[in-house]
Amino acid sequence: MQVLAGPLLRRMTTERLTFWLMTTESVTVDLALFQDKTQLFSYKSTQVEGSHTELKVGDNLYIQLLNIATDKALPTQCPIHYDIRLNDLGWRDWADDIVYPGHSLPFFVLQPKVNKILHGSCRKPHHASHDGLLRVDSLLQSTEPKEWPSVLMMSGDQIYADDVAVPMLCAIHQLIPHLGIRAEKLDCIDIASSHELHTELPHYYARETLLPENDTNRGLIEQFFGGVRKPVFTTDTAQNHLISLAEMLSMYALVWSPTGWDMTFDNKSWTEPAGLSENQKERFSEQVVILKEFVKGLPKVRRSMAHIPVAMIFDDHDVTDDWNLTAAWEKTAYNHPFSTRIIGNALFAYLLCQAWGNSPESFSKDLLNSSQMALNKLGEPEHNELIQELLHFSKWNYTWQTEPPLVVLDTRTQRWRSEKSIEKPSGLMDWEALTDLQHHLKGLDAVILVSPAPIFGVKLIESIQRVFTWFGKPLMVDAENWMAHPGSAHALMNMFRHTKTPKNFVILSGDVHYSFVYDIQLRGEKRESDLWQITSSGLKNEFPGKLLDVFDRLNRWLYSPRSPLNWFTRRRSVKVIPHKPETASRGERLLNGAGVSLVSLNDDGSPSSIIQMCSDGRDIHFTLSEKEATWD
Repeated sequence: MQVLAGPLLRRMTTERLTFWLMTTESVTVDLALFQDKTQLFSYKSTQVEGSHTELKVGDNLYIQLLNIATDKALPTQCPIHYDIRLNDLGWRDWADDIVYPGHSLPFFVLQPKVNKILHGSCRKPHHASHDGLLRVDSLLQSTEPKEWPSVLMMSGDQIYADDVAVPMLCAIHQLIPHLGIRAEKLDCIDIASSHELHTELPHYYARETLLPENDTNRGLIEQFFGGVRKPVFTTDTAQNHLISLAEMLSMYALVWSPTGWDMTFDNKSWTEPAGLSENQKERFSEQVVILKEFVKGLPKVRRSMAHIPVAMIFDDHDVTDDWNLTAAWEKTAYNHPFSTRIIGNALFAYLLCQAWGNSPESFSKDLLNSSQMALNKLGEPEHNELIQELLHFSKWNYTWQTEPPLVVLDTRTQRWRSEKSIEKPSGLMDWEALTDLQHHLKGLDAVILVSPAPIFGVKLIESIQRVFTWFGKPLMVDAENWMAHPGSAHALMNMFRHTKTPKNFVILSGDVHYSFVYDIQLRGEKRESDLWQITSSGLKNEFPGKLLDVFDRLNRWLYSPRSPLNWFTRRRSVKVIPHKPETASRGERLLNGAGVSLVSLNDDGSPSSIIQMCSDGRDIHFTLSEKEATWD
């Protein structure tokens, strides 16, 4: 028996513990908890029905979720060691490097009062930067456990289903036979089944040719690129888009754990597939070097995620670029069975690997039974029926009852479609979802609100997106900011101004591949809610450096407090106070450094410290710059 990925700590409270694992066999689970040498809790696999759910994906792949209620409230702010035994095998048998030096077992620390929180997004394995999750491991190893952050919040793009390096796709295809996942029927294209797609017809660098064509953006593309074919998915990296459920699930295994890599090639001789051009061979070799370094860090990634609770939410790349950005995109994507299958498979994999552990009670026994039926009959009606159910599922958002509460938004599936044109950007949440959110927030003094896309963005970049939207081409520039849709923007600002919503909002976001911090003060007769927009992106991704520098400079010049352009483009009636990275030498506001953000909070829920822990080892603080505040 091998643990292919995990254990991952998911929602952890003093009364209920949630663990997620991938295993190569069906398992029985025993769990014991210890404080120092005193046993706090013991769970035997035969004791409580419903605490352990196992889904069989393939002959050698099972997904496990433990959602276990404790006999009594567990202690806080101290190490609680846990001993998970799978088929009576302990951690030394299935992950002998998962324990920190000086400890005999893995452990966690329950911190229901959030004094510190880690967050990041956008982890692309073949990006040239180092892996920001390695900074999480080094922080945990070098910090007293009682000082650990409460949560690691991963706010989107935990995988890149739409942007996959060929060496990674080759590894996925080598792993799949070891897992024994059933072939998936692909009757909507010329390839009969996923078995062919994984073997003789992998379509490396050519998967976009399998997708239906989309004419929505053709006019502008023809002007710029000479009339290239545009597939339904708007990503420019669809050449290696993941397609089958087996590919999606294998990707998760390979980005969270080193075990799956041991089942593929030996990481020393990565054989390139046949039929590549010279340019593709060169790119393959470059990506191999980057992926080898990525794989080298995975033991520490697995170790860190086995010690700190991890919250997750999807963004577009977990499924596909520009997912549900406009009503026109939705109309094209969901009216073709093949693109619907790809989106559905990505959502199915997200359910199994991410969403389930966020909020186990949101996923009914009936839904899990339907999931197992779909896994048994991939590509058949049961599979397609489950996909339709997931496409209409409305409980991806969730709240962790920490102090302050961690409220995680679904900004992808409950969108507010434009009433003016199906080509215009949709609002990130519809009226009903925003109304429910407002009711949920009433009476709270403070909240940690997670929005995968920033609520308050960079004005210049939003203006560029607005220009492209005016020309009817929002997909060209990913015009997916909150203010792109007037209805959702107005409703959101009214929510912030409501007298019964929290005094302090800390908004955690990612998506944009650079980091920045704003202190947002709402303008009115009296001081209302204070908001802090803290954006950290990416964990392993960065914005093109020279282009970001140009955008940063132009934004400061064109939208400075004294600029007429800033006065003419006000729309939110809020005071925006940027926090500068302490390394800024020319007044920069945007930080282009892969890594993870560490936010420390005061007792009232406001931030006391914001640090971008860069993957290259730097710790960059954001400092307040009140004098350069602007009204927006």
